[in-house]
Amino acid sequence: MQLTKTEEQVMELLWKQEKAFMKDLMDEFPNPKPAPTTLATLLKRMTDKGFVGYKEYGKSREYFPMVKKTDYFSKQVNGIIKNFFNNSASQFASFFTKETNMSTKELEELKAIIDKEIEKKK
Repeated sequence: MQLTKTEEQVMELLWKQEKAFMKDLMDEFPNPKPAPTTLATLLKRMTDKGFVGYKEYGKSREYFPMVKKTDYFSKQVNGIIKNFFNNSASQFASFFTKETNMSTKELEELKAIIDKEIEKKK
């Protein structure tokens, strides 16, 4: 299941803060800030989707992420590879390295990461 761009923005705030009341999220939200009712609706939808949990303290709710950031983005990247690159990570890597104007230094860093992963799998 995916999040909308605005829901991802809320998740970024929750991942950063680890747990937060709605007021805390509103304070951290960049301008233009959403209406409190909009944020409440977003949090409800995200709770229904299983991305956000909460603890109740009287009438207040303290929200927290139910999904790790790395898990969410890993799933998104794998979906892109599947949908746009025929499920081929090498096609994705080829596109990524050619189309993102990476510097020689960045390409060398990426090569070092790949070499390290190859060694791990031997």
